[in-house]
Amino acid sequence: MIFETHAHYEDERFDEDRDELLSSMHEHGIGTIVNVGASLDSVKKSISLASQYDFIYAAAGVHPSDISCLDEAAYSWLQEQVKHPKVVAVGEIGLDYYWDKEESIQKKQRSWFRKQLELAEKTGLPVIIHSRDAAEDTLAIMKEAYAKHITGVIHCFSYSAQLAEEYVRMGFYIGVGGVVTFKNAKKLKEVVSRIPLERILLETDCPYMAPEPYRGKRNSSLYLPYVVQKIAEIKGVSEQEVADITQQNAKSMYRL
Repeated sequence: MIFETHAHYEDERFDEDRDELLSSMHEHGIGTIVNVGASLDSVKKSISLASQYDFIYAAAGVHPSDISCLDEAAYSWLQEQVKHPKVVAVGEIGLDYYWDKEESIQKKQRSWFRKQLELAEKTGLPVIIHSRDAAEDTLAIMKEAYAKHITGVIHCFSYSAQLAEEYVRMGFYIGVGGVVTFKNAKKLKEVVSRIPLERILLETDCPYMAPEPYRGKRNSSLYLPYVVQKIAEIKGVSEQEVADITQQNAKSMYRL
């Protein structure tokens, strides 16, 4: 069975067929799903989904692009959510400088990133890290996290193989999804070829980032076999081995 480590089934794009889709996962080889909160509202919805389906777990955190909703009251609420028995990670947290170019906003992102990492330190939960156009600052903060024995995954990895290897040396996992199937994904394919399979997690980030041949369409965990196939091809191993090892990786990181 394939372990889906990063999905967003609370998204409105699943409103029309959410239950039908999720109910079909096991028959299509998807065994476990972690639904990832990225805002206060999606954290609430992710925990609700995890409570409804026994094979779904939740992650609770606020995405860097949504930190405008964070204040001390909201942070206190988030502290309570990470105590829920089906919350298995703090995330999706991190830095995103792609849209936010102003230093004042980036400074606020870094502040709330560190603050949410404190939740992981206090609870012992792993973290799910979003990083876009912020490689240097993310690495610096994750080195701080590593020193505090925080573990986790760099989600939707988009940087160099050298940087991936540095994260692997610190014990972090690398999240690989549909992008690896793209013809122009030379950098990510190099990452997959150079890091151990024991440090790769499978993810979709659905409804985003659908793999070939569904690129541009709504993504779902049902398309993960295309990611498995491409990783197996790059690593020169069987698809079953990719599914088995990445599943064990996910169970280990999420302590399931």
